[in-house]
Amino acid sequence: MGRTSTPETSPAPSLSLRTVAVIGLGTMGTGIAEVLTRAGREVIGIDISEAAARTAVAALESATARAVRREKLTEEERTAVLGRFRTSTELADAAGADLVIEVVPEHYETKHEVFTALDAVVRPETILATGTNALSVTRLAADSARPERVLGLHFFNPAPAMKLVEVVSSVLTAPAAVAAVTDLARDLGKEPVAVGDRPGFVADGLLFGYLNQAAAMYEAKYATREDIDAAMKLGCGLPMGPLALLDLIGVDTARTVLEAMYAASRDRLHAPAPILGQLSEAGLNGRKSGRGFYSYAAPGSGEVVPDDLTPGDAHETAAGRTVRRVGVAGSGTMASGIAEVFAKAGYEVVLAARGLDKAEKAKGRIDRSLRRSVEKGRLTEEAAREALERVTPAGALDAFAEVDLAVEAVAEDLAVKQQLFATLDKVCKPGAVLATTTSSLPVIACARATSRPRDVIGMHFFNPAPAMKLVEVVRTVLTSEEAHATVRAVCRQVRKHPVDCGDRAGFIVNALLFPYLNNAVKMVQEHYASPDDIDAAMKLGGGYPMGPFELLDVVGLDVSLAIEKVLHRAFRDPGLAPAPLLEHLVAAGCLGRKTGRGFREYARA
Repeated sequence: MGRTSTPETSPAPSLSLRTVAVIGLGTMGTGIAEVLTRAGREVIGIDISEAAARTAVAALESATARAVRREKLTEEERTAVLGRFRTSTELADAAGADLVIEVVPEHYETKHEVFTALDAVVRPETILATGTNALSVTRLAADSARPERVLGLHFFNPAPAMKLVEVVSSVLTAPAAVAAVTDLARDLGKEPVAVGDRPGFVADGLLFGYLNQAAAMYEAKYATREDIDAAMKLGCGLPMGPLALLDLIGVDTARTVLEAMYAASRDRLHAPAPILGQLSEAGLNGRKSGRGFYSYAAPGSGEVVPDDLTPGDAHETAAGRTVRRVGVAGSGTMASGIAEVFAKAGYEVVLAARGLDKAEKAKGRIDRSLRRSVEKGRLTEEAAREALERVTPAGALDAFAEVDLAVEAVAEDLAVKQQLFATLDKVCKPGAVLATTTSSLPVIACARATSRPRDVIGMHFFNPAPAMKLVEVVRTVLTSEEAHATVRAVCRQVRKHPVDCGDRAGFIVNALLFPYLNNAVKMVQEHYASPDDIDAAMKLGGGYPMGPFELLDVVGLDVSLAIEKVLHRAFRDPGLAPAPLLEHLVAAGCLGRKTGRGFREYARA
């Protein structure tokens, strides 16, 4: 389902939504009240707790005072905003509202009780909106005396800052009610996205599956919480790592949303990871309780404090081998980028390709990249010249005879890589560490092509290598501690952030990223939402730098499909099976930007 179109005729005056009641004055309700009052609406904040009401008033006073200091509001405007907000502990005070937004706890019985009470209080034309992101809007509507006036209005936290609002219609919702609420959202400065009624809607429907997989990855002890979070922040440009985000959202809330999603989809990817239940049952629900995946200075604090799981400096003190000379095998963008990274950090680099001419062209690419850095003021002329002088092009791997670290960045083909590692085994000196930059192939298969599997490790850089800070350091069951320590030390020397993970499909980033992308394709395939709406939802509601379809077209649909097939084969989970729509587009040659058409069309160069 894509965006609904607003009727050409204006909503009737009764749907102008000038007075709004907000039921539930927790963090979300208070934030929504602030947004409404600052947009000129009269707001009645209702909560059974007088303390919650007082806290909401204080929060609005504090937020508006801060806005005055930042010159976003004048004192006169602040006084007017505060004057438009009043609180109550009685639902009867919602009687004069044009719109009621409930944001009480995520329990159907609680919400149903509120809606039933409102039926007896508000005017016939009043719109009733639920802020749920997990419960059935249709069920709430069907149990109401005015089902055509019930819809979902899902703000994101913090409501004053987040631009996205999901407007959720049930099969019973009147178009005029949807149009009026959509117009209100725009008037509030938000971006409304129209969606149908299913657990999680668009943004949370994609987000919580990803968060659940991250929790399961941590529970399996595949990687530390710090490395999982760092990998997704540095590898995907996300504002928060998934485990820190679960703590912010609330582990109990995440569990509730996932239970609802699983009940609807029966997709194992939505079945809450057992650790979510364990933490929730123990009352370790994240920031609000002072402890979840991380420990915090106090309940409600965002300050992470060390605990028993905080990693020490063992990795940093383990003895590694000295690396002065590095060999990079390959002539593509990734190989030249990695060679540039090492050269700028002071290493002597041998850049070997299939033929000296290819190696020279790769060095030319490094030269152009260094010049751009000089033009942008990131590098001095002298530093760029010295870095380029450290790169020696070579037409054969024999030039790697004296390197301390060999890094391959050739085609993502296992047979090609195995042949290359067999050659490296013959030409590289004893003690040299041999690294593969594969993003999806088993590192152990490369290691077994040599007589020195203890010296083989994965060193997965991200593209573009000079800019991206993350390196996934992938140990096989045979990799030695010494080789591992060597690579971590080298990563720090070249100013990259290493994260440790085991040798399994997708490592950290791709194992979490590509199922999310695949689920986005399924949403389009099922006609639930359009690529534009999904991209908008994830950028505005999740803080993602790119929407999933923008990213798929950039990565390449064929590359994405190949990675998803690898994940499906490795984990054998039906939920990881590539979406048929993705397979059809690849079969049709629609591979994204590189072919001029993927999920969108692009101007051909």
